[in-house]
Amino acid sequence: MRSEAAGGGIAAGPPAPALLCSDLKPFLAALTVLTLLAAAWQLRPYHSLLAAPFSLCPDPAAPSPPRSLAVSGKASSSSSNASSSPKEERPKPDPNRREFRAVGSAAALFVQMGAYRGGPYTFAVVGLASKPVHVYGKPWFRCEWVPNAGAANASASPARPMRAANTYHMLPDWGYGRVYTVVVVNCTFSAAPNADNAGGRLVLNAYYGPSPARYERIEALEEAPGSYDEAAFRPPHRYDYLYCGSSLYGDLSAARVREWMAYHARFFGPRSHFVFHDAGGVGPAVRAALEPWVRAGRATLQDVRAQADYDGWYHNQFLVVNDCLHRYRHAARWTFFFDVDEYIFLPDGRTLEGVLAELDPYTQFTIEQNPMSSRLCARGANDSEADFSKQWGFEKLVFRNSITGVRRDRKYAIQAKNAYATGVHMSENVIGNTTHKTEHLIRYYHYHNTINVPGELCRELVPVPPKGGVTWSEKTPWYYDDSMKRVANAVREFEKRTIGNITLLHLVTSFVDYICRNSINCSSSPNFCWIDKLVLKAHQLNKSAVLSLDTGKIRVAGVSKLMEIRMALKFLAPNS
Repeated sequence: MRSEAAGGGIAAGPPAPALLCSDLKPFLAALTVLTLLAAAWQLRPYHSLLAAPFSLCPDPAAPSPPRSLAVSGKASSSSSNASSSPKEERPKPDPNRREFRAVGSAAALFVQMGAYRGGPYTFAVVGLASKPVHVYGKPWFRCEWVPNAGAANASASPARPMRAANTYHMLPDWGYGRVYTVVVVNCTFSAAPNADNAGGRLVLNAYYGPSPARYERIEALEEAPGSYDEAAFRPPHRYDYLYCGSSLYGDLSAARVREWMAYHARFFGPRSHFVFHDAGGVGPAVRAALEPWVRAGRATLQDVRAQADYDGWYHNQFLVVNDCLHRYRHAARWTFFFDVDEYIFLPDGRTLEGVLAELDPYTQFTIEQNPMSSRLCARGANDSEADFSKQWGFEKLVFRNSITGVRRDRKYAIQAKNAYATGVHMSENVIGNTTHKTEHLIRYYHYHNTINVPGELCRELVPVPPKGGVTWSEKTPWYYDDSMKRVANAVREFEKRTIGNITLLHLVTSFVDYICRNSINCSSSPNFCWIDKLVLKAHQLNKSAVLSLDTGKIRVAGVSKLMEIRMALKFLAPNS
């Protein structure tokens, strides 16, 4: 028994380790599973940990927070149970976190007025842009030429858009812009776009800021097949001289405009052209005064009244002159910029050809002004009141401000082919030299505050002073200068030869000018009954023309009846 027991004891000892190993394997497996579960738990999104308790134990009495109008959140797809619950609670918005909501826009990124080809390789796009964007931001532009589909030969590869080698923009309004500033974009290509004359489009990309991700694509210019003419950018020019006028606004006097046009049409000669821009100042009477010159091919009148929608400096004058510069860049040798109350004059009997030949080495020259009185007139002892009232404005305003050493505005002329942008008083974007020493060659008389006077200009009559004498008025010394007076008769004769006898034109133009400014009824305003006499006189002077050249009509209020007189004058616009 003892030996069996002993044997049994010895035999039972070895199996113990085997039992221990068999118990360890399930333990390690369980430990591994728990470790993996713990790791997976750590990888769960944080909001799932917060949402789980609430989704498992929702509080039906708790109201859901209101949704913000300006900020929207994205629900996570990792917790479908939480996102699908309609009563899910969300963190209340921070009351100190403010929201900003933008509505509308204050100014356009770019407002195009015109786009023009400046040569075989260059284009110019003229327009307006938001001034704050250009002052405080960094907008930029990029140009490309897109050929017409099928422009390339069938055997060649399809034509592809060509990006400009250099695109830069200028702000030529000297900081005078208001809500809008003037922008001139120059596009220069390494190869001539549309060289095959198959047509295409100039595309301008306008970028909001330094990032190229946000921009506006503008089709600025289209060239039809066969329209490209390289010879247009070389001499001979179509005109010798071109006038680019600023914006015409306000109540302009038709009589003053008529006098100005006749004077300068004679001054610049038959190979000149005048471009006017109506910004609201060309009423029926002014249009009537310009119409004979437009029909004769001597003038162009462009309607730019839509510029009033964009708040720029002085009726967008900088925009208008830059558009005119590029529109007619290769049309003339010299382009002049001045206003309709200013008259160019050559002292000492000089000729315009001789003066410009002397100034030919310069790209630009400025012109000094002679400031004239707008109210002071001199009447000689032999001048009757009737003759005096018939004189033209520049004929009877003969007193020049004699104060020297005062800086005054200047006007200028430019060889436009060498200018990239321009201003009202001169250009700062030219190739070549500029001279200001021109007072001995060319000047201009400035009749300030006369262009909008509807009636008689002279408000103070004084005798003609002795030669070299000075007349004092309003604490200002005035020198008698009759240089313009001496050419008045020649200007009137030139006008008669060029567009016919317009004595009647002057009468009716003055009449229309007055009627357009005032609603006249002679029965209630006896002092204005002369209007009836004026119209009847015009009717008698040109009765045959009334019957044969009827183009418009004017209805006039008379003393006792309403007269309708059909005016047969070519210069009257229909239904004016």
